[in-house]
Amino acid sequence: MKNIAFIINPISGSKETQNAKRKLPKLIMQTLDSEQWLPNITFTEYAGHAVELARQYARMGFDAVVAVGGDGTVNEVARGLVMGYGNRPVSERTALGILPMGSGNGFARHLGIPIRPQKAIEMINHSEPISVDYGLANGKLFVSTCGTGFDALIADHFAGSSKRGFSTYLQNIIHDAFSYHAQAYHIVGDGLDVTHKAFLITFANANQWGYEALIAPKASIQDGKMDIMLMSSHALLGSASLALRLFAGSIDDSHFMDTLRAREVTLEREEAAPFHIDGDPVEMEKDIHIRIVEDGLRVLAEKRF
Repeated sequence: MKNIAFIINPISGSKETQNAKRKLPKLIMQTLDSEQWLPNITFTEYAGHAVELARQYARMGFDAVVAVGGDGTVNEVARGLVMGYGNRPVSERTALGILPMGSGNGFARHLGIPIRPQKAIEMINHSEPISVDYGLANGKLFVSTCGTGFDALIADHFAGSSKRGFSTYLQNIIHDAFSYHAQAYHIVGDGLDVTHKAFLITFANANQWGYEALIAPKASIQDGKMDIMLMSSHALLGSASLALRLFAGSIDDSHFMDTLRAREVTLEREEAAPFHIDGDPVEMEKDIHIRIVEDGLRVLAEKRF
């Protein structure tokens, strides 16, 4: 028997998703393989609670801790696990599981985890832990992406919206796109020395923001590097084609995009501006040191053999 904890964020996602979480403990007990897993189910009560709970479970030696929510909840649980590992070897670390019940669910989609809760629980029954990378931006952990520019502005506005979901996200994009002014950025480190006036810059460990918006189609969470995606300051001229390419997985082929790859860089900005970590806005200094921690996290993924 293996110990597994489910940390449920009751307020992530849409109203429909929030209502579904009330019935989730029963669904977990009905669907989880009781001969393999011994579950513990907890609801978070405040921002940052998932970090504390995950850290406790890791220190107790749980085999897996499942983040039930969106990318923000996944981020909190990942942070708690990393803090709770201590100096344990990678093979002995508590694995991160995901039941994607948030808005974008970017990291879960990258891993191929089903969006339907029952299917995601069934996948846990047939999963195995794999080692993946995570990133740090001025010491703040990210599992999928972080960045600055227009996408960070949208993340800031989305966080303050009373409604969640893709339609709200799209409304914010349309409202702000033509009033946003690009900034010049300098990226240095790992053999790079690049100055670029950009509409946005995304540092991608995983391949997407969420909603299958593939901002870095070729990004891998197991290569020890991040894909740095720079969107031209003239991107609005090709906004329609960029939108199509974003969801088709070919945005990196657009002449409005440049791609860099690195393990560790410093982003120098003209001034402090919005920045996001896994889609959530954060306060950040003007200059930001970003690096990838190779094989720093274990996650539950579908068995390959």
